[in-house]
Amino acid sequence: MGKKENRILKGLPATSHIQCRTAKNIAAATLETQKKIAYQHSVLCQTSLPYRNPGPDVRIWDREQGAVSLTIEAGRAKNPKTREWIQLGLPFGPKPRLILAYLNAKSLKTGSPKIDVGESFTAFVRRIQDYRPNGHQIRAFKTHLGCLATATIRMAMSTDSHSVQINNQIVTNFDLWFSKNEQQRVLWPSSIQLSHEYFTSLQNHAVPLNERALASLAHSAMALDIYAWLAQRLHRIPRGRPQPITWVALKDQFGSGYAQIRQFKVAFRAALYQVLTFYPAAKVESDSRGITVYNSAPPVKKRLVLVDKSQG
Repeated sequence: MGKKENRILKGLPATSHIQCRTAKNIAAATLETQKKIAYQHSVLCQTSLPYRNPGPDVRIWDREQGAVSLTIEAGRAKNPKTREWIQLGLPFGPKPRLILAYLNAKSLKTGSPKIDVGESFTAFVRRIQDYRPNGHQIRAFKTHLGCLATATIRMAMSTDSHSVQINNQIVTNFDLWFSKNEQQRVLWPSSIQLSHEYFTSLQNHAVPLNERALASLAHSAMALDIYAWLAQRLHRIPRGRPQPITWVALKDQFGSGYAQIRQFKVAFRAALYQVLTFYPAAKVESDSRGITVYNSAPPVKKRLVLVDKSQG
């Protein structure tokens, strides 16, 4: 980036954990750029899941941004041993974002909504965590996968003339495996099938993402959301027509859980710093009023996306 675009990187402190992750991954990201491609639905690039656990009493999550809307309703699953329906929570944090990127990629590369999760998912967790996860961390991913598999997700995309809406679960068919430790209640879908409506919509509205970048941003749900948002938006901006976005608008989109805009600014700048480290083609400026975004190349080149899908 030029001097103008680099302005946003000044004075943005990073924690030692993030600095270590960045130092470890920057060389690998350069060498492996676009080697593995993940995908996110464009609606989930413009809206977001909860950042933190909203608690067991919150069963519905609504988000709206411009012409797109998202509603998630937490689901239930039946325990075949006790014959009881177990109430699962809403998916939240980085893990369901990473899981969706994985499921989307698997379905698009194979051209089928049916996905064999199994060992391939465990291998994905190891890649995306950038270290060998322990049993507790694997179980956490399994739990979030169960929440996603049972949740009802409604997505709507509107234009001046019409609106397209999906009212369904992302996943319609899945097998559940229950842990022997009933206290943990770990749900593990070994195979799942995306709904026809979601899979069809995904084929038309998938945004390609660099899996190495996702792994490097896996510590932060906000950073993952910013990265996906920029990947979806920047290349659509007309050349020579930069778009300013106010801090108020940014807080409305990314600031769930932040009461004060001052606190949100600090968190957003820190997350954006990390995103730009792994999306260096992104042209973004920041000032006291907000940010300005410019036409930029997407993080994954179109020709690589075509090759990626053809080799599925």
